[in-house]
Amino acid sequence: MRIEETEDLALCHALRRAVFIEEQGVSEAEEMDDLDPQAIHFLGWIDGRPVATARIFVEGETGKIGRVCVLAEARGTGAGLALMRATIAALRERGAKTAKLSSQTHAMPFYEKLGFVAYGSEYPDAGIPHRDMVLEL
Repeated sequence: MRIEETEDLALCHALRRAVFIEEQGVSEAEEMDDLDPQAIHFLGWIDGRPVATARIFVEGETGKIGRVCVLAEARGTGAGLALMRATIAALRERGAKTAKLSSQTHAMPFYEKLGFVAYGSEYPDAGIPHRDMVLEL
């Protein structure tokens, strides 16, 4: 598993399209926003093939992790954990003291393994139940 920062938005978008739009039924209008140019993007590779992506933003001492996805066939391989560890490390390197994310409720145990703690109420995002989570860095 190789994780790298990337400027290849086409690959990131292809992975997000496969997971969020095709698999989960999120509309393209909700998934493809105007924040990508300001984000730092990551790609995860297995055997030379891109299988995972995420993006981060840093605002002061707060980092936001978003658009985390792993292709169905790569789930359970450790790709998601490697991707998240890379994004957390990148936030630390950029001076963030706190990492935040919005988790689909079914994925919360995955993020809890990394130390994230849920806060606030459940809410719908793109028709999917979510909760906010935070990790002190």
